[in-house]
Amino acid sequence: MKIIINNSSMIPIYEQLVQQIKKQVVSQALMADTMLPSVRSLASELKISALTVKKAYDLLEEEGYVVTVHGKGTFVNGLNEGMRQEEQQKEVEKLFDTAIEKGKNYGMSNSEIRELFEIIMDETKGGK
Repeated sequence: MKIIINNSSMIPIYEQLVQQIKKQVVSQALMADTMLPSVRSLASELKISALTVKKAYDLLEEEGYVVTVHGKGTFVNGLNEGMRQEEQQKEVEKLFDTAIEKGKNYGMSNSEIRELFEIIMDETKGGK
């Protein structure tokens, strides 16, 4: 499991962990039933507090991404296809939000942003 912590980010470390683990589960880089590192070993490896890792694992468990088996460890929970699609859609929506915000910051109108979107969609039709 590859995790990169950005200590200068405005995003709390536990949230960085949650986001990165979710992304790996959704992309199937982490498959169902894969055991995650123990709280202590991941904390040691990332040089962060064990409480931070525990908080991230607890949030992931609340959201159904992992399951903790007392005395055995924390394991990736298999996502159903609906959950996987929902997460992928959220990721695309965030990218759209960023692009729209940037366009507005550059003074573009809603119709100009829509037109640009249509142009890009037309150009990528060959791909799908």
